[in-house]
Amino acid sequence: MDNQHQKRPLMPQVALNKPVPDFERPATGDKTVRLSDFKGKQHVVIYFYPKDDTPGCTTEGKDFTEQYARLAKQGVAVLGVSRDSLKSHEKFKEKYGFPFDLLSDEDESLCTLFDVIKMKNMYGKQVRGIERSTFLIDKNGVLRREWRKVKVPGHVDEVLEAIKEL
Repeated sequence: MDNQHQKRPLMPQVALNKPVPDFERPATGDKTVRLSDFKGKQHVVIYFYPKDDTPGCTTEGKDFTEQYARLAKQGVAVLGVSRDSLKSHEKFKEKYGFPFDLLSDEDESLCTLFDVIKMKNMYGKQVRGIERSTFLIDKNGVLRREWRKVKVPGHVDEVLEAIKEL
């Protein structure tokens, strides 16, 4: 086996049906959010998006907002994550009235854990960016579903369906 071509992550990465390592990130509302805060209490939907206040990211946030009451009724916490600053997140959240917290991942530690930083084409140039992705973690902290390369239309409905299976 050729070891030169194997990618070895510098830190652990999430895997389906395995516990997600605890993490701590700064969040809107002057909070610090830890995954362990939800353990035994709520399922967690973490969605990663490229940038605050851009068309696709705004639509995705609005879609989660529209279904927020249904998600909460099913015992689900929603967390949005991007590399934007807390100041940017606060403006974005306030502008669209998102009822859930946005986590700032400026150092990309959470993006790395979930392996969502990818090379993307933007206007003909290769750039590193967040690949729109969503993860469903159960009350025990185990990753149960992941959606990568998410297309926004209909995505939240898919998430709701998956929650019924928990």
